[in-house]
Amino acid sequence: MPQALSHIALIVAHPTRTADLLTGVFPDARIVRGEDPQDAHPEVIVEIGGLEFALIRGNGPASRNGDHIAFAVSKEEQLACAARMDALALDYQMAREDTALYFSDYDNHVFELEVVGS
Repeated sequence: MPQALSHIALIVAHPTRTADLLTGVFPDARIVRGEDPQDAHPEVIVEIGGLEFALIRGNGPASRNGDHIAFAVSKEEQLACAARMDALALDYQMAREDTALYFSDYDNHVFELEVVGS
């Protein structure tokens, strides 16, 4: 039986650009491995909240749908991320009485920052 998530793979047009976006939004995000253009499977690995995201070069989703990745955050963390998104001129939407913040990367992957606890 699975015990934990190993990683999440996302297909993106420009792995380094998406990695820069994620490290700009999440203060604890870090690039674990950069893109090697000589690699037959070019990808960038970003760690966020202890989980690795493999950003693999390719054609991402054609459009947004209900699929998304949700992170549990405090209200303070959510507001701090929103301020960083404002500085990056990144669009986002607040929902569910401002307990959820949704944003997308450049390739239509949707992320949620869900306020948990008080």
